[in-house]
Amino acid sequence: MRSDIEIAQEAKMLPVAEVAARLGVSADDLELYGKYKAKLPLHLRDRLKDRPDGKLVLVTAINPTPAGEGKTTVTVGLGEAMQKIGKNAVIALREPSMGPVFGVKGGAAGGGYAQVVPMEDINLHFTGDMHALTAANNLLCAMLDNHLQQGNALRIDPRRILLKRCLDMNDRALRSVVVGLGGKVNGVPREDGFMITVASEVMAILCLACDMDDLKARLGRMLVAYTYDGKPVYARDLQAVGAMAALLKDAIKPNLVQTLENTPALMHGGPFANIAHGCNSVTATRLGLKLADYCITEAGFGADLGAEKFLDIKCRVAGLKPACVVLVATIRALKYNGGVAKADLGAENVAALEKGLVNLQTHLENMRKYGVPVVVAINRFHTDTDAEIAVIERFCAAAHAPVSLTEVFAKGGEGGKDLAEKVCRIIDEQPSEYHPLYDTALSIPEKIETIAREIYRADGVAFTAAARKSIAEIEALGADKLPVCIAKTQYSLSDDPALLGKPEGFTLTVREVRLSAGAGFVVALTGDIMTMPGLPKVPAACSIDVDGDGVVSGLF
Repeated sequence: MRSDIEIAQEAKMLPVAEVAARLGVSADDLELYGKYKAKLPLHLRDRLKDRPDGKLVLVTAINPTPAGEGKTTVTVGLGEAMQKIGKNAVIALREPSMGPVFGVKGGAAGGGYAQVVPMEDINLHFTGDMHALTAANNLLCAMLDNHLQQGNALRIDPRRILLKRCLDMNDRALRSVVVGLGGKVNGVPREDGFMITVASEVMAILCLACDMDDLKARLGRMLVAYTYDGKPVYARDLQAVGAMAALLKDAIKPNLVQTLENTPALMHGGPFANIAHGCNSVTATRLGLKLADYCITEAGFGADLGAEKFLDIKCRVAGLKPACVVLVATIRALKYNGGVAKADLGAENVAALEKGLVNLQTHLENMRKYGVPVVVAINRFHTDTDAEIAVIERFCAAAHAPVSLTEVFAKGGEGGKDLAEKVCRIIDEQPSEYHPLYDTALSIPEKIETIAREIYRADGVAFTAAARKSIAEIEALGADKLPVCIAKTQYSLSDDPALLGKPEGFTLTVREVRLSAGAGFVVALTGDIMTMPGLPKVPAACSIDVDGDGVVSGLF
């Protein structure tokens, strides 16, 4: 079997101007990054403001497992399948972070015959958005440290600096560092640290901003420190906003690429869903809704993370109304939830599948709480047996959920036609009654408790003393009426990655609470979740290479 990168390198890509033409976008509107990549200007949406919005389809999944679920692959394949059945569709995805690319998870451009291309460019530097975000974040850090060095007129307490530097790479050695060593000329010594770029508030701001003015306003509201008197210090107080926005002037524009079957794809922004809000940019999604009859997007990790944040944060902030949710699962992953070891997942095991279905059932119930119709997509593997497929079909019939056996990995759009038809049918027959899960007028603990109870199925929430102190400070700033963004392991509905299926009888522990005032949400950290991942024992980077002709190998 050929690898993903081998399939991608054999793709017959169209010049990006031809892809844009399929959306009614003129070549004059494109800012070209070579032959197959382009940025789209923000004013394009304003020009299309009188055009009715298309239907928004969210693709999410059960909790990820080592067996794989293929959420992005199904997203891409569904877009290709829409084209196969004569529908005008565009895909809206996040940009990959180089941390997972060189770590353990690999790239984020789909797989098999359902990929976005040029795959190598997308998974590496792409159009430089990640670098621009890194530079903007670190410029703010540099200006803060320079302010300390130059007399500290704002009386910033070095012990209460909230801002961290960032890098788009998994590098555990940078989680905790000391800066300013080497004498007075090198700055004020203090403890600092790095997070991965996709966890930076600047990333969240870029993805939730609707235009440049909104971007600058949000950057200005970033809470970066407290003074010795306990007063807040914002990015605007350091006069950093203009320069940061200048670094982001191109990064704020959505990127246009294509699938293996030349379906248009917008890729923009890349916050992780386990430590951020996990959705592509508002600008890309809104533009996609104007450019096509169906805009198909995805949210990171399982529905308890990416989908919840998409529905409770992004849709609320941007005024979006999803028409349908596609919930992706694999029989292999469900058997893993049922207790089967990864090495044994290829063998038929109906009993384990039936036991593991509780994870799918919980996510299905959760998505329906938002008033949006749901279609189940089973990403089919060649090891799936007729008996196992029958179990899935009986389960979905009993749950009154349309189900589609999807084969986009092996067959591209052709393998997703049944899914595309069922998505279109449910949108036509069952209008969405979308509503968020909670009212932002609730207190911060009440909002966290609502998510924990309704989505994670926890018995309750325990707040550490540090978390309660932070909540009190946020309340004092008048920022307690924002949505909440819970940072949690992606592997379990609980905050313990070892608890598979549907954990019961557990208490969610919130150990830290942070205000992301610019992004417009409050972050609650649970478990041992970290904002700077580390590399595994054998990183994917060990297998990546490039030959004398510039052809990359080893990406997946």
